[in-house]
Amino acid sequence: MDGEDSRPAMVMYGFGARGYIRPSPRQMKHFDASTLSVGEIHGLLVGAIGPRPIAFASTIDALGRPNLSPFSFFNCFGANPPMLIFSPARRGRDNTTKHSYHNVKAVPEVVINVVTYAMVQQMSVASGEYPEGVNEFEKSGFTPIASEKVKPFRVKESPVQFECVVKQVIETGNGGGAGNLVICEVVMIHVDEAVLDASGKIDQQKIDLVGRMGGSTYARAHGDALFDLPQPNTHIGVGVDALPPEARLSTVLTGNDLGKLGAALVIPDETAVNEYKLTELSDTFIALKDQPEELRTSLHHYAQQLLAQDRVDEAWKTILSYNSR
Repeated sequence: MDGEDSRPAMVMYGFGARGYIRPSPRQMKHFDASTLSVGEIHGLLVGAIGPRPIAFASTIDALGRPNLSPFSFFNCFGANPPMLIFSPARRGRDNTTKHSYHNVKAVPEVVINVVTYAMVQQMSVASGEYPEGVNEFEKSGFTPIASEKVKPFRVKESPVQFECVVKQVIETGNGGGAGNLVICEVVMIHVDEAVLDASGKIDQQKIDLVGRMGGSTYARAHGDALFDLPQPNTHIGVGVDALPPEARLSTVLTGNDLGKLGAALVIPDETAVNEYKLTELSDTFIALKDQPEELRTSLHHYAQQLLAQDRVDEAWKTILSYNSR
């Protein structure tokens, strides 16, 4: 065949005299939540649950004064009706409550603006604990623009703004660190055309969102940080349990490798496996015919290379070839 061979190279990997073993389990540290301080629990929660989207919430108080504050205890919880929930939790250090919490109780409306990388430094300024009545739009340098259906202002610099009415506020406790769930129904959505793709959908590369991690760490959802993963909504894969035991317990194949294999819609039949074995894997089987453990390890490494190229059917054939006749 003319041109360069695009097939991954088959590399021989020795397995030594250890034999085939299951990977060692992780060493887990265990925490009883009832014995931890609020700060310790908070640190574990925000360190493990992330990146969290940020609700840049614009509210007004009973006197009509604007407030702007970010909250990373936030997400969407339905599309019919469209519901968002964020939590201006009680402060863990002194059990005080935030202005946003009082504002939505007095004027049950809010605009939730998404936060992009271009906004994140100014957003951080707005998160400062200013005295009541201070205008965070002015402090952070953001531009307030009038909403259409609610009283609070929108943030002009945000590419997506959700005008919401507050349906309910649920206090989960009265101690420091307790959440206050502000349940909002979206009544108007504003989207900057610059973040839309040709089909009118929000382009995940263009919107350049940021999320909150633990402590002072943030994540940027852009460039190589983004990847696509087909969702098995209607096309359901065969499952990892369809793999032979030695593949499921492989010391070579990772959990992501097994997931790719399990997402396949069909398993190659015996004829296809044997044909592939004879045409693509014969040299390996000849070289390692008296070394079954080394052969299996080598096949798993080769399957892993194929999976890295999304050649899932060939990876399946490679794995199944070990036990084929």
